Amino acid sequence: MDNVFERNIQAALTAVARRKELANVFFVACGGSFAQMHAPKYVLDRESTTLSSETYNAAEFVVRDLPRLGPSSVVFLCSSSGNTPETVAAARFARSRGAYTVGLTTKPECELAQAVDSTVTYLSRPAEANADSAGAALLRLAFGLLRDREGNRKHDALATSLAALPGLVAQAQAEHAEAALRWANAVKREPVIYTMASGPNYGVAYAFAICILQEMQWIHTQAIHAGEYFHGPFEITDDAVPFILLLGHGACRKLDQRALDFTRKFTDKILTIDVEALGLPGIAPEVLEFLQPLVLQPLLRTYAIRLSESRGHPLTVRRYMWAMEY
Repeated sequence: MDNVFERNIQAALTAVARRKELANVFFVACGGSFAQMHAPKYVLDRESTTLSSETYNAAEFVVRDLPRLGPSSVVFLCSSSGNTPETVAAARFARSRGAYTVGLTTKPECELAQAVDSTVTYLSRPAEANADSAGAALLRLAFGLLRDREGNRKHDALATSLAALPGLVAQAQAEHAEAALRWANAVKREPVIYTMASGPNYGVAYAFAICILQEMQWIHTQAIHAGEYFHGPFEITDDAVPFILLLGHGACRKLDQRALDFTRKFTDKILTIDVEALGLPGIAPEVLEFLQPLVLQPLLRTYAIRLSESRGHPLTVRRYMWAMEY
């Protein structure tokens, strides 16, 4: 693990620990960075006895102008480039309200780093699992905050499990190599592909939908919450519609399983990735529920790469993003 990364994490946690009061935590970003925020919020929802937490798109965070945002708040913001205008504006807004702000980015000299109180610089390698990724940093920060404020004891187990992550994910990717190729060839001409998950994995399904299928492959999609599937979306299920379903581990698994059981009645076009079938012996059982998105995200990238190759559409191609004013 990079020493700068570790120093950044500890410096941010130390500064937050010095705050006299802490009542709420906000996770704020856009796009793929916003998708990363579901996992740390899930941590606080499941583990905290004193803190409320919320996730917001950066632009909406500003225009909502929350009255409870203030000196008893900490705001975590993420932007890979560090120059996402909405996220930089949200950081400045939160800081002006007295909240303590922590920015996560790959570029320490960026605008976001200048707008926040503390900066955590992470590495972005979407096709790999690493202990100094944005997702890892957010989990470290969430559990570190819980340790310092509430005496939660899972931070060390998380750190040990993160160290084992690269090897475990590389093994899972190798085991899924043939399945990824078969899936990509089967769906390469599909006009619509739905993704579905719940709990901490919903962010992974959301990111795959908006960042991979829509942004990078121009395929129509929607990220469906497994719990919401039966409240409208299941009406589109038939044997012509492909799904990607993430069958998670932990409290929300029963939501995923129910959705999978129903979907299987009407179609066999389902890519199911079952966390419990992956075999992850290096991850401590008490933190697997929270760390599973960091396994699924790079594993799904293997499928994304094969899809782009089968369609002859590189993941780097854009029509509008970074190509014009918007």
